[in-house]
Amino acid sequence: MLALAFVLPLAGCATDSDSGADSGRPAAASSASGPATAGTGTGAPEVRAQLRVDGDVRQYLLHRPPTSAAADGPRPLLIAFHGRGADAAELRAKTRLERAATARGMLVAFPEGLGHGWGAGTQATKQRPDPALDVRFTEALIKHLVRTERADPGRVYVAGFSNGGSMALRMAAERPALLAGAASVSGQLPTGAAAVEPTGPVPVMVVYGADDPVRPLAGLPSPPPDPEEPILPTRSARDSAAAFAAAGGAGEPVTREEKGYDRTVWRLGKDTHGGDRRTGGTVQLLVVEDAGHTWPGSTVPPPEGFGPVSKALDATDTILDFFTDPGPGR
Repeated sequence: MLALAFVLPLAGCATDSDSGADSGRPAAASSASGPATAGTGTGAPEVRAQLRVDGDVRQYLLHRPPTSAAADGPRPLLIAFHGRGADAAELRAKTRLERAATARGMLVAFPEGLGHGWGAGTQATKQRPDPALDVRFTEALIKHLVRTERADPGRVYVAGFSNGGSMALRMAAERPALLAGAASVSGQLPTGAAAVEPTGPVPVMVVYGADDPVRPLAGLPSPPPDPEEPILPTRSARDSAAAFAAAGGAGEPVTREEKGYDRTVWRLGKDTHGGDRRTGGTVQLLVVEDAGHTWPGSTVPPPEGFGPVSKALDATDTILDFFTDPGPGR
């Protein structure tokens, strides 16, 4: 059952200290906005809202682009998933996705994970006995925003960092027809008992630090134990991207060096849908030099032990440009 509970003005968000592997917790910025007008798409530009899904009251932070007569139609929608141990405000501070997306006329929703994390894998655990719960929540959130905020169902995208990046990949793998594109930063496809397998064609971008000390580029098939919640085993960043390429009928990849990173591109089959449902599209892997378990281009210092932040690539603009044109890459 799905019902809108209520909309609240956004309040400042406090942060705790970093804890646990794969958390991705930077300091969050706080902000405030006035009351919103739910369901019209013309209320406050930034609101916190709640949605009841499967008996749980789920929260999300919504950013609306300014409306104008020239852009008074359905708007693209981006769902952005935070990392493990983090929250919506922290991802917003780290990525500034809402600023770049607003300039492109996009709605951005930052949902909050239960227990500050996401069920990115398919294995039931004590903490997440229903491993498909977050998939259904994301589906419900998309449908709700299509109905109440005039989000364009043909231009829905997902992105995320770390555990949130793996959640974005799970959505792309299991619900490819729902999405026009997906992107993951420092997140890989789960494997082993929690394995997620792509089921259809969708443009995907994977951005990964070459020197990631938390979840290595080569994958984490045997993660260390965690007393709070099991850490998912994952395949490598390249194998994650290649799985989406295979599901999309792609040919052999082409890799080229660019300033500060390597870009590998698989061209999807010609019947694959892209950003605004154009045919074609790609799967891309960007391996960033001198980058750790971080969001390239971020101005927020990462937690200790997460490695450096690359300035050779602005992951936010790169991802949004990919969503706009998921073609063969520049």
